[in-house]
Amino acid sequence: MIEGYHRLSRQAQLELLSEVTGVGVATLAKLPIDAVRQQQIENYLTDFRVPEGIAVNFKVNGREHVVPMVTEEPSVIAAASNGAKLVCQAGGFQAHSKRLMRGQLLMNTKTSIEVSQWVVDHQKHLLEVANAAHPSMQKRGGGALKIMPRPLSATQLSVDLLVDTKEAMGANTINTMLEALKTEFEMEGITVEMAILSNLADQALTTVTCTIPETVIDSAVAQKIADASEFAQIDPYRAATHNKGIMNGIDAVVMATGNDWRAIESGAHAFAARDGQYRGLSTWQIVDHQLQGQLVVPLPVATVGGSIGINEQAQLNLELLQVDSANQLAEVIGAVGLAQNLAALKAIVTEGIQHGHMRLQAKSLLLEHGLPATKLNEAVPRLLKEPRIDAAHAQKIIEQMRKKDLDE
Repeated sequence: MIEGYHRLSRQAQLELLSEVTGVGVATLAKLPIDAVRQQQIENYLTDFRVPEGIAVNFKVNGREHVVPMVTEEPSVIAAASNGAKLVCQAGGFQAHSKRLMRGQLLMNTKTSIEVSQWVVDHQKHLLEVANAAHPSMQKRGGGALKIMPRPLSATQLSVDLLVDTKEAMGANTINTMLEALKTEFEMEGITVEMAILSNLADQALTTVTCTIPETVIDSAVAQKIADASEFAQIDPYRAATHNKGIMNGIDAVVMATGNDWRAIESGAHAFAARDGQYRGLSTWQIVDHQLQGQLVVPLPVATVGGSIGINEQAQLNLELLQVDSANQLAEVIGAVGLAQNLAALKAIVTEGIQHGHMRLQAKSLLLEHGLPATKLNEAVPRLLKEPRIDAAHAQKIIEQMRKKDLDE
């Protein structure tokens, strides 16, 4: 056990880390540090870099967008751009979103009926208490809008607070309001076990749709996509992978904009299981000989608050996106998720998911085994011609190229 690590100087931390891991102090000392990020988290070591790229071809509610995406996974940005291109040829995505966040006061009580009635009778006062705890949110046109009891069992009760957080993430706002309400409840002799926001933001849903004619996607392929979508509605094993593909796109934009991707992930997967069975977040069906897609997902993202204000890259990425509000950001992110899903399903039901991955996998293998990036254009086609794209064949090609360079 290591005690007091956070109180040590950076040099002392590196020396202790070296002692317990065997990694040299000199190696650790070479790690770059950032003064701002050093204050952002505890026991800071360095920054972990993840590539950022741009997805193109997105048209959402008639507006065109380029979309910054942060991901280490090959094919994600290419697939999103490919899916978006198909939809763009059919007129683009339509999207709308709403934005209310939920906080909970959770309690064990033998008088849940009486407590519920007390909440109903004092709604106006309780909302005033909540808004007084964070008045700036109400001044911006948001604030606590509704409070309601929700019985969980004969002796367990959740009192839910719905808050419009406007452009902000709102976690701190909601928790501050809840703690003020907890004090109010306890003044009435009502014990509150927990006061905390919920990440199942089912009042902050984004809905994205698209309609693709036969001239863009062949009717036979479209039917296969619809059939594949149905499997994700009836089988949780398929649904998990279906949704992972959607979140490949969503998470990448959420990260690029400095939002909390863990909150988005937890809310999305909870929403996918809202009726007791885990299902795909998107659906595809044939209507009037056209392929219609729809994605409904909680996306309580923000353009201010959290770490966005101190993250220069996130601020630049929001500029690149050219969105005017948190709602519009959610709609673009939802479109990325649906585009990602379309590209994945189309690949799965036609050439297979691996076909599109091969070139990118070849690049990754070659770089991993020491090939300079400047040699990729020569090496990748050679590796793709090999019987297998694996480490052994990548190493063979690298050795052949090195030998050739030495001979020259």
